[in-house]
Amino acid sequence: MTDKPTSSSGVLSLGDLLRVNPKPPACLIEPGLLPQQGILFCGGEPKVGKSLLVANLALALAAGASRAGFEVPTARRVLMCQFELPTDQFAARLWLMRQALGPGADDNLFVDTRSAGHLLSSTSGLNHFITAARAAAADVIVLDPLYSAHDQDENDTRAMASLCQTLLRLRDASRAALIVVHHIRKSVGRHEIGSAFRGSSALHAVGDSYMLLTRPSPQLNTIELRFQFRYAAPQPPLLLRLDSISLWFASSDPSPQSAESRRKVESIDVQKALVSIGAPAGYNDLRCRIMTLTTCSKRTAQIAITRACDEKCILREDGHYRLPVPTDFAAGSRPQQNLPAGLCRPGG
Repeated sequence: MTDKPTSSSGVLSLGDLLRVNPKPPACLIEPGLLPQQGILFCGGEPKVGKSLLVANLALALAAGASRAGFEVPTARRVLMCQFELPTDQFAARLWLMRQALGPGADDNLFVDTRSAGHLLSSTSGLNHFITAARAAAADVIVLDPLYSAHDQDENDTRAMASLCQTLLRLRDASRAALIVVHHIRKSVGRHEIGSAFRGSSALHAVGDSYMLLTRPSPQLNTIELRFQFRYAAPQPPLLLRLDSISLWFASSDPSPQSAESRRKVESIDVQKALVSIGAPAGYNDLRCRIMTLTTCSKRTAQIAITRACDEKCILREDGHYRLPVPTDFAAGSRPQQNLPAGLCRPGG
């Protein structure tokens, strides 16, 4: 009978394995967004706010501060490699963000001012990023955006697979987690997340988390984040609103409800919008007010108005909308009718 495997052989029983690793290590960004030595891909359409959000996350990580709707358990050393802004403009952006945070990130946030022109797809370029990460003793490396750090064909699966192996080599050599800003395909379905990224079939082999930014309405300074995790539990979408003065995102819906428990816009939201305008209100005015109050799309607001009319929650007369209560009598001449909670008749 052969001897039982021991730890010296590298083979462990389940009991021994769990004694060595009693519980999963905490993520660098919770809930489940960035595992230790994990790879997070952040994507979205141009100008949606990817770089601003990633800079927020980098500062929060460096300061050990929970911001932008995410929890940061402890401060980490972060190396930022960004390729789009001149160094002085990038410094000015960080300076603005620092005003709201204070000096907590000063000793832990590092910027590679020589990252431009170095390509991960070349040996010398990869060595540059490894050297920079080691110089900063970085726990996290930010690459923003990925397409500026390689010269591969993103429509070629083999080329992207090679690039992804380079990302793994950077992670392993630096022993750091990676936050990678990457662009998405031109046509993306509502429920696509990881598959929305360019070269997604290759990215799925290396990514641990995917965060997709979309803008629910072009008129609003709000973004919706959707997530896909390899190891963590699924998370509902998160709405963030950008403060254009501080350049910080903050949660605009502290108590998000699932799609199963609540529609995007309920009939009561339509009534509240109508009350805030004052009846009677035109269709365009009502639709715009619903979009403003609920951060929904034009199509969602249109559906909500139709549904509210079908449910007799609002009435349409001569192209205008009003609540289903009489308004042409003097105050006190007829009893008040019950309105939805939180609503009152104008002037009542």
